[in-house]
Amino acid sequence: MRQLISSGSTFERDIAYSRAVVDGDWIFVSGTTGFNYRTMTIAEGLLEQTEQCLKNIVDALTQANASVKDVVRVHYILPNAAEFPECWPVLRRYFGEARPAATMFSAGLADPRMKIEIEVTARRQS
Repeated sequence: MRQLISSGSTFERDIAYSRAVVDGDWIFVSGTTGFNYRTMTIAEGLLEQTEQCLKNIVDALTQANASVKDVVRVHYILPNAAEFPECWPVLRRYFGEARPAATMFSAGLADPRMKIEIEVTARRQS
């Protein structure tokens, strides 16, 4: 059974995608940025954006009856790879117990205000 999860962000509507898709026990969370999707505002700093990315991801996982403990794969995308170590303390706080497989990419993001985008795959524990 397939379930679509939305954060209510205008991006999802405009670009035609879901914040997350649940397929059986698998949860695929789309690349998630530091926008507060309720207010469509974004903080300037990398740490604040990282924190908001993860809050957005936790919200999607919660809607899928899962948590960050269920995350098995994470992709980090940053325009400036040299800044990646700055957000490690936040990432450890969220993923320290799950310790998912991870990859960091350096690439341009859709909006120049964005400093990080995070995508996760999770599998609910039966």
